[in-house]
Amino acid sequence: MAALLAPPPPKAKPISFSAPHRHKNIPVEAHFPAIIREHQESVYDAKNIRKTLNFLNYGFKGKIGDGKSKMPIVSAASIPSPECGNDSKFGGIFLSDVVVKRRRSVYWGRKWNSLDVATVGVVLAMHLLCLFAPFAFNWGALWVAVGLYIITGLLGITLSFHRHLSHRSFRIPRWLEYFFAYCGVQALQGNPIDWVSTHRYHHQFCDSEKDPHSPIDGFWFSHMSWLFDTNSIVERCGKPNNVGDLEKQPFYKFLQSTYAIHPIALGALLYALGGFPYIVWGMGVRIVWVYHITWLVNSACHVWGKQAWNTGDLSRNNWWVAVLAFGEGWHNNHHAFEYSARHGLEWWQIDMTWFVIRFLEAIGLAIDVKLPNSAQRQRMTFSN
Repeated sequence: MAALLAPPPPKAKPISFSAPHRHKNIPVEAHFPAIIREHQESVYDAKNIRKTLNFLNYGFKGKIGDGKSKMPIVSAASIPSPECGNDSKFGGIFLSDVVVKRRRSVYWGRKWNSLDVATVGVVLAMHLLCLFAPFAFNWGALWVAVGLYIITGLLGITLSFHRHLSHRSFRIPRWLEYFFAYCGVQALQGNPIDWVSTHRYHHQFCDSEKDPHSPIDGFWFSHMSWLFDTNSIVERCGKPNNVGDLEKQPFYKFLQSTYAIHPIALGALLYALGGFPYIVWGMGVRIVWVYHITWLVNSACHVWGKQAWNTGDLSRNNWWVAVLAFGEGWHNNHHAFEYSARHGLEWWQIDMTWFVIRFLEAIGLAIDVKLPNSAQRQRMTFSN
């Protein structure tokens, strides 16, 4: 989702937000007039272009006109690379119909900058720390890891960084917004400004050449390798201004400039409370666990699963990622309705993040909670 230690991505066009159905009759335009008025039309056009290109390039399974809703054969990126054609010399991905269009060289044949080295160093250090887990186990350390998994993964990444800051799916009081965002910083996935900017680029350029992390560049690239090339977003997307809503708030600028201090402070606190086992489990094991769960949304949920909606990209609904990632695995639902606070749209689609948002709404802390209405759902069906 977002680079661990990446600098602010280059400034480009702001992300667009569709006008959704809301629980309360509070117009979205009242809160984000510039973003919505300027970009709503362009996002709608872009989605239609992606759908058309998918249809022309990949066709449908079965016969057209048989009266049944068909699933498009999504075998590569929605917007194909002009030099690649329909066939790829790089082959497919295991147990998937996704075709790798090109393989980006991240580890060899390029110049590494100091930030690339630092990012690899942090990721590698957290993984090496996990090697001590069997020898530093105690029940207190385990429960610290579980508790921080929920605090940093659910409250910090999925609820705050993703559904609230990236997509503005609901509104909460400023003090609560800042608390949840601080929980996200402790996931060691980057500061809110950089994380949100990268994610908004992902939706703006989903599964095209400009997507920061698409499996058309290879499964492992979309999973984690993209993090280690901190210039790639600059090269793909140009200079961004898609996080102006966060950059104008001193709190987020403060987190950006002091980002590295906060996980270090947490590590010191854990060491004071429980010694080395708390560091191993509360930092190493927990951080690596949340890393890979977050990264699976970028990789597995664009490779394995089912498409319920005609999004014109590779996004899939993947139940086991949804269980691990507090509902984020219902990824095709999310790409169909980016603004929706609820990703598990069916009653049986477990979405723990939505349950928390619904609770916050019930006690009056969350307002303007956005959900797709029936007309918006109909527009995204394959039969439409």
